[in-house]
Amino acid sequence: MPGGPERTRDADRTRAEILAVATAEFADRGYAGARINEIAGKLSTTKRMIYYYFGGKEQLYVAVLEAAYSRIRGLEQQLDVEHLDPVEAIRELAGLTFDHHEAHPDFIRLVSIENIHRAEHIARSEALSGLANPALDVLGTILDRGWAAGLFRDDVDALDVHQVISAFCVFRTANRHTFGVIFGRDMLDPARRDHQRRVLGDLVVAYLTAR
Repeated sequence: MPGGPERTRDADRTRAEILAVATAEFADRGYAGARINEIAGKLSTTKRMIYYYFGGKEQLYVAVLEAAYSRIRGLEQQLDVEHLDPVEAIRELAGLTFDHHEAHPDFIRLVSIENIHRAEHIARSEALSGLANPALDVLGTILDRGWAAGLFRDDVDALDVHQVISAFCVFRTANRHTFGVIFGRDMLDPARRDHQRRVLGDLVVAYLTAR
């Protein structure tokens, strides 16, 4: 059909633009505070157009969550750790999560907001329900190699390690302001970035190699 591919590209571009603005709006104002009219105004489009592509506010919010989670899961799956020994592979994965969460503070805010809503929107998403496996598959592969080499303790699983990495990376961004006021240290201070990233790798490796 003439013009078909071009129309598809235009539609994909429009959806991506809506998602980008909606991500910032939901992250800044929360699900309850975000307004479709505000999102439309920032895009110079109409509320009706957003509804055409996404159906409604809740559907748009779920699409924002799906895109945010898919980004980090996609990065994890692209990580080439086959040429690394298990210890270095774990460091690479931890560093990837560290870099992503620092570069995408909106993701951290969205996760915090969705926890306020007790994950009710994620629970309704078929796409998000299937994103656990990619997160754990890469870790599981690394752990299998570490166990086979006798390097890692055998009383942990991939979800344990994922929790440890996520806890450090999410805390660093989510609690930046309160931590800074109370302790006088900005956890995202560029001067301390390399140190913080190394601390995470050291923590995970020390945990996995402890006897």
